[in-house]
Amino acid sequence: MTIRVGKGTLSFSVLEKTEQEDGTSTSTIKYEPYVVKSGVSIAANLREAFKTSDLLATEARRVRVLIDTPVLMVPVELFEEATMAESYIHAFPGRAQDTVLYNVLPDLNAVAVFSINKDLKLVLDDHYQDVQIISALLPVWRHLHSRSYTGVRSKLYGYFHEHCVDVIAYRQNRFKFCNQFDVRHPQDALYFLLYVWKQLALNNEHDELHLVGDLPEEEWLTQELKKYLKKVFVINPEVDFVESPVLDVKGMPYDLMTLYVKGR
Repeated sequence: MTIRVGKGTLSFSVLEKTEQEDGTSTSTIKYEPYVVKSGVSIAANLREAFKTSDLLATEARRVRVLIDTPVLMVPVELFEEATMAESYIHAFPGRAQDTVLYNVLPDLNAVAVFSINKDLKLVLDDHYQDVQIISALLPVWRHLHSRSYTGVRSKLYGYFHEHCVDVIAYRQNRFKFCNQFDVRHPQDALYFLLYVWKQLALNNEHDELHLVGDLPEEEWLTQELKKYLKKVFVINPEVDFVESPVLDVKGMPYDLMTLYVKGR
């Protein structure tokens, strides 16, 4: 079972494999978005979902939780588990009542420190014996890192989801830049992408900007970006994940698609 917790969103999914008579197997993904009640905590919504969701009604002892909360990225050589909670709360004061967790990214020489609401974690622990919690961005970071090695030009990535954009750049096996910005309007996205592009001193003629996810006013945004940058591309999951069962599911976030195709 996989539960994705976004900014005011919940979804449940599971990968099922069916053995064929010829010995081969086919994979399908059951995906169930949950209509979150506004004004009620995500923990309370999840409690209610366990009473009403067909997918959650299936018996499962293990669950993988993707959670989209702010991330403090720390170089491996500077990470200290004993002080990570203090550092995280200093960076994100509004998360003082959360449980602070971390994921190690050995291929990127970094540790992603993030948090989960304590009540939400309690609900998960009450229903599952084995709870694995990862940052929702983890599969995206790793997948885009592998894509960064194609070609010889430097690349900047923008992943859009739930009214924000994660802007990412890599330098070999490390993050060159990694930050999240609120983008309620496409003009915000245009500003932040060009600001980071200038900050990293990327080349307007030769370097590449790759966008993926739920772009706000995609046509307008890409046209405006192309006024300043020559090489702007939108990553198409149908090309990125060709012949994968995730393409049969409508409305699945790109990070969840990436998790099923590429792993964490």
